[in-house]
Amino acid sequence: MHHSAQQHKYRFPWQSGNQFELLIDGPVFFTAMLNSIQQAQHYILLEMYLVETGHISQRFFQAFIEARQRNVNIYLLLDDYGSHNLTSKDRKLLFDNDIKVCFYNPIHLNARHLMLFRDHRKLLVVDGHTAFVGGAGLVDEFDSIESPQHNWRENMVKIQGQNVSQWQSLFTDNWYRWSSEKINLKSTEFQSLHQKGRVVMTQGPNFLEIKRSFLNQIRNARQRVWISTAYFAPSIKLRRALRRAAQAGIDVRILIPGEITDHPMTRYIAQRYYSHMLKYGIKIYEYQHRFMHAKIALCDSWVSLGSCNIDRWNLRWNLDANQEIIDQIFTESVIVMFKNDFSNSIEINLSDWKKRSLLRRLKIRFWSFSIRIVDTLLLRLKLIRYWKKIRNRKK
Repeated sequence: MHHSAQQHKYRFPWQSGNQFELLIDGPVFFTAMLNSIQQAQHYILLEMYLVETGHISQRFFQAFIEARQRNVNIYLLLDDYGSHNLTSKDRKLLFDNDIKVCFYNPIHLNARHLMLFRDHRKLLVVDGHTAFVGGAGLVDEFDSIESPQHNWRENMVKIQGQNVSQWQSLFTDNWYRWSSEKINLKSTEFQSLHQKGRVVMTQGPNFLEIKRSFLNQIRNARQRVWISTAYFAPSIKLRRALRRAAQAGIDVRILIPGEITDHPMTRYIAQRYYSHMLKYGIKIYEYQHRFMHAKIALCDSWVSLGSCNIDRWNLRWNLDANQEIIDQIFTESVIVMFKNDFSNSIEINLSDWKKRSLLRRLKIRFWSFSIRIVDTLLLRLKLIRYWKKIRNRKK
């Protein structure tokens, strides 16, 4: 592919001056994020879908307040729906401490059709030199005091180097659609970093970079395609690519939640695809004991990790963004993580699946039919027209 064509399809180029670190589960990644905030000297950018009042958000807010006392500027871009459980007391606390807070796509009763589009990204940037990206929100489910054994299973990646400026520009683009507050940014060059990465995004139906890149990697895979996702409702193109990879002898595995999930209906929607996938040699693993919330894909030595689930809504309508990485050392850490997750899962086999109960079959059929009806209705609502109202919004 010519360079100009590649640039046309993807906003950001591959850059080799990076260092990536895989952070597994809340106690690890929240500690790393808070340490970075405590060392901030200039500014902090936080873009989050899920933020609610609790002990995790209190730890972050306290760290933000202490940073403000060091004259660090703080900008929080929160999804209006995802932060609806943030109390007025906490909102006032942020305001009183001169922390700039902006809400993405505020929900208005006279524009209910627009509330469907959400900012699903999860991003923290500190001083232009460090970023954290993944699938977590500032909610207690990822690092519970009462029952840590039930923490949601999730990953973040710590990023240092050139890709941080790519994340910053995604943040500022979105910020200036919803806020008039100006942000002064810095970019920091790291001379000794050599890992290769880029940022890909989904930003409405005309910006499907994550899906396009994912399809290309599956089609070019030679050894393995391993996917972890909280919600699994793949498009026809994705199903076809996975099937062809498995038929070509590539190790194709899908890791999704078992009985423990935040939306039981999504499990039935995912199970609609089991028979078809198992028949073609795709391996399916259901994670046990905790809710598998992680969103990560591995194709040979390429990794994509971020906020995007493998479902039609994430891949088309929400604001989502992933960090892509091509690096053998990072890939090894991802393989180790996946193997550990597979060992904590039950593999579904075709002969057992054929024996599923009548009730299970009816539930799968009901939810599959329901989602198709919803899809049809939403398309008739002319979602693209509504999306453009948000996409082209100017403050």
